[in-house]
Amino acid sequence: MVRLFFILIIVFGFCREIRGQYVSDVWVADRQDGTYINPILHADYSDPDVCAVGDDFYMTASSFNCTPGLPILHSRDLVNWRLVNYALKNLVPEDFYAKPQHGKGVWAPSIRHHNGEFYIYWGDPDFGIFMVKTADPLGEWEKPILVKAGKGMIDPTPLWDDDGKVYLVHAWAGSRAAFNSVVTVCEMNAEGTKVIADPVLVFDGNDGVNHTIEGPKFYKRNGYYYILAPAGGVVTGWQLVLRSRNVYGPYEAKMVMAQGKTDINGPHQGGWVETNSGECWFVHFQDKAMYGRVIHLNPMTWTNDWPVIGEDKDGDGCGEPVKRYRKPNVGKTYPVETPVESDEFNSRRLGLQWEWHANYQDTFGFTSDLGYMRVYGHLLSRDFVNFWEVPNLLLQKFPAEAFTATTRLKVVAKADGQQSGLIVMGWNYCYLGVEKEGDHFVLKQVVCKDAERKNQETVVRLAELPLSRKLEAGLHPNYERDIYLQVKVGKNGICRFYYSPDGKKYKVAGEPFVARQGKWIGAKVGLFSTAPFSSDRGWVDADWFRIGK
Repeated sequence: MVRLFFILIIVFGFCREIRGQYVSDVWVADRQDGTYINPILHADYSDPDVCAVGDDFYMTASSFNCTPGLPILHSRDLVNWRLVNYALKNLVPEDFYAKPQHGKGVWAPSIRHHNGEFYIYWGDPDFGIFMVKTADPLGEWEKPILVKAGKGMIDPTPLWDDDGKVYLVHAWAGSRAAFNSVVTVCEMNAEGTKVIADPVLVFDGNDGVNHTIEGPKFYKRNGYYYILAPAGGVVTGWQLVLRSRNVYGPYEAKMVMAQGKTDINGPHQGGWVETNSGECWFVHFQDKAMYGRVIHLNPMTWTNDWPVIGEDKDGDGCGEPVKRYRKPNVGKTYPVETPVESDEFNSRRLGLQWEWHANYQDTFGFTSDLGYMRVYGHLLSRDFVNFWEVPNLLLQKFPAEAFTATTRLKVVAKADGQQSGLIVMGWNYCYLGVEKEGDHFVLKQVVCKDAERKNQETVVRLAELPLSRKLEAGLHPNYERDIYLQVKVGKNGICRFYYSPDGKKYKVAGEPFVARQGKWIGAKVGLFSTAPFSSDRGWVDADWFRIGK
């Protein structure tokens, strides 16, 4: 039995899952010597927020137009994390998000635990501030409640005060409100389900110093109200703290973390959390272009009721982010664990690493107990230009700077022009497509640059592939092709594609491609299937999808 166990590890070679703990082959933050390295998650969990409940920590993040939305991650030590659930099955309004709405949807959520329930608030810049809640973060969350309707309101966080009053802080999106860089506070009802007072301006970042202040998180400590907010912009900004004895201010402002002499750009926007041992930590992001906004963990200390985040080597009260540091003191050592990346598609529940580009519809595709995931060909519109409009892209985040994604596919087509394959998606995208053409298939590499601008694709034919089989099935036969597709992603997002007829020997497929982030999200990798308008749809059956070195 022991020998069989190790044979299986060798065969699958792309990941290892021991006693239920999945451990990535491409990025592990826990050094297993009492220290960790940043980022703790080298994946696009943008605008993170955290809360502590007993010995457990829960994190959520922006998901924008991708569904399911509002990922729920769990940890016992703030270093080792597991993706355990989503709080939002579909974006609302559901009809609006039935097609891709790039860059819209869930912006900068906050997660809090109050009176035995978990709450998540987020801003949709086009519709208002929403909230979902649950008593069990691993179970089904309640339907979203619109706390306040309107345009431009983003990045909300609630605060339950000592006197029973409930407040909400949030920022404003200039793209919708035509102003930004301000923070406002308003009062909510006792249930936290409705804003009951007009917003009050508490900080104006149009001061020539703190432009682009946004993403505020609300706390209270030692009689002070604290608003932790990033300023200066996503790529090059810093972490600001506002402090006041009064919920409506006036607030003092202090920079408490900046890049300094490190190579960690724009360290900011996240959440403060405290362990049972009394230590304070700050979880935040760093923007890494095509890799998205990856997650860092920094120590947080207090001096004269001001927090200092990171290491303050010169004693000026403003820290710098750490690269390697001792793990948080949580009373014990927990197993190494990372979010799951690979998927054997052997379950009727889709792996949590996968998201669609719009609200899921049954016709997107199905899981099964048959050992594969089926994605049906999206019927392209008559005026189709590029994949920016395709909703049923089945994608996951880049998990590291360098990794290999390999998948075994059975492409099934019923009409010429139907294709399926492996895609790296973003503002620029590239895919290997296996397309039916007469009585054979064609392997092609397709590249599109600035897809949002409705630019045309560039297509290069790589090889003709004979049918694996032809099956009579109703009015139109099934034309099938078995194939293995692979992309190797290297440093700086350089992607090299390969294919194989048997999974043993891989051939180079096309030219290298440099991945590019999407609209507010990092580049993603995954599967697609499309069909020409008004044709019977084909599909692709994915036997497995594996991430490794």
